[in-house]
Amino acid sequence: MKLFVGLGNPGAKYAGNRHNIGFMALEAIAGAHGFAPWRGKFQGQVSEGTLGGARVVLLKPETFMNLSGQSVGEAMRFFKIDPADLVVFHDELDLAPGKIRLKQGGGHAGHNGLRSIHGHIGEDYARVRLGIGHPGHKDRVAAYVLSDFAKAEQGWLDDMMRGIAEGAPMLAAGEGPKFLNAVAQRMAPARPEKATPVKTERPTPAPAPEPDRRNPLERLIDRFR
Repeated sequence: MKLFVGLGNPGAKYAGNRHNIGFMALEAIAGAHGFAPWRGKFQGQVSEGTLGGARVVLLKPETFMNLSGQSVGEAMRFFKIDPADLVVFHDELDLAPGKIRLKQGGGHAGHNGLRSIHGHIGEDYARVRLGIGHPGHKDRVAAYVLSDFAKAEQGWLDDMMRGIAEGAPMLAAGEGPKFLNAVAQRMAPARPEKATPVKTERPTPAPAPEPDRRNPLERLIDRFR
């Protein structure tokens, strides 16, 4: 059994925020794989289903980002899930928009949602880092992550969500590289191969006629033969 957690803030006010890309990822998975309707539990919203034959619980904490660990810890204790079976989807300032990375364990790098989870269960869990880019200065970070994705970003965001949904069974099976490849295929689909031009043989030109070297008298005689 796996627990997939998406980080974000609850409520319509935050639904389109960059900080809520973790929620968006779980909603894409649930919609693509016929998961059960969302219901309130563990201080969050839960949906259950299967991915590649494995039982998976999706959890969107509703404690607000800075207290995400409360919801995650409660769910893990209920299902008796080890940190090794937890995957957290979250926004990542240090990756360019549209980039995705998979990380096992390690620090929280200042992310408040991860910091809260660390405090409740430790750091030995997997994270799917979803790049949203950096505003350029640390003083602008709070406003940036709590602002909606721009219209110009919807193209890559939609492609990323489709790729995550398609690769989710591989992630549940512990096949991280295949999951990342599924997302990459959506983000940068293979270009069709260019057709090889057909070479056509040019016709060999006819040899030039030999020049007539006869004198005028010889030519005249030949005309009356």
